[in-house]
Amino acid sequence: MAERGAHITTASPDDDRPSIFEVVAQESLMTAVRPALHHIVKVLAESNPARFGPLWRWFDELYTLLDLLLQQHYLSWASASFSENFYGLKRVAMGKSNGQHTLQRKEYWRSLVLLVLIPYLRVKLEKYINRLREEEDYSIQNPTSFSKRCYKACLASYPFVKLSWEGWFLFYQLRYILWNGSHHSPLLRLAGVQLARLTLEDVQAMDATLEKTVSAPSAFSVGSILKKALGGVSMTLSSSLSLGVFFLQFLEWWYSAENQETVKSLSTLPAPSAPIHFDLETYSPLLPKLKTVCPLCRKVRVNDTALGTSGYVFCYRCAYYYVKNHQRCPVSGYPTELQHLIRLYTPDG
Repeated sequence: MAERGAHITTASPDDDRPSIFEVVAQESLMTAVRPALHHIVKVLAESNPARFGPLWRWFDELYTLLDLLLQQHYLSWASASFSENFYGLKRVAMGKSNGQHTLQRKEYWRSLVLLVLIPYLRVKLEKYINRLREEEDYSIQNPTSFSKRCYKACLASYPFVKLSWEGWFLFYQLRYILWNGSHHSPLLRLAGVQLARLTLEDVQAMDATLEKTVSAPSAFSVGSILKKALGGVSMTLSSSLSLGVFFLQFLEWWYSAENQETVKSLSTLPAPSAPIHFDLETYSPLLPKLKTVCPLCRKVRVNDTALGTSGYVFCYRCAYYYVKNHQRCPVSGYPTELQHLIRLYTPDG
């Protein structure tokens, strides 16, 4: 049994077909880059909305543009996407020999479109569905309108569409593992390529292409200048991502739900015990019997204000001066500062 399943986790050095762990790892690399960059842009936008707000609003389009430059550079240079080249893989046209170092024009453009356009459309579709769900929850649309019925149809069909999409990919991965399929993803089949390991000849060809590009004589035409500028931007992006990929994966782990629960459990202070109701002989003031009366001034509360440390409600003026002078809750005695005052507002106020 172990010998029959050995091909799932290991591969022969003479076999150019990568293992399932290699192809899954290269896919998870790009899925980790986007949320990490998204969080960085979010932090920048919150710290300085005037300067970095447009980056947050147009993040999807800017990320797609950068992804286009990055993937275009690697497909033309290494016949692979960024993540595939990072794990020592390349794309080979179906039915062609592994000794071919560059993709043909048709496979190149198919790969570029599927690598860049499909993730962008998927993100936009998920955001659109989330917006429809919010409108459905808050009943923004007229229930009898045609658009409302279309929205309900989209919301009802989206889970099945998503399930079919994920099941399509799962089928290809199972076939790749169990039946030695040529593709682990249907997108590779649509592009007309399959993955293979880089060889020594491939690395030498990539180095020769890079040296030829650097040592090429400079021309002053607009097309050559634009091409070199795009190549420089692509090279800068690839170098930056190559150096920061482990940092981005660390950010993905750090902001994952499982790790946040662990951090929260370690950093959260224990909940304080319930406040003690004091008797008249031991402590004053007493809590009034009427819930609308302030425990300090014994009058109907004005500008209700709660203390975040204890939860008791007072007049704002009473609570402000008492906490300012005594730095504690007048009822429970918990240490309190002015920042713990919370104004309360009624729905009609």
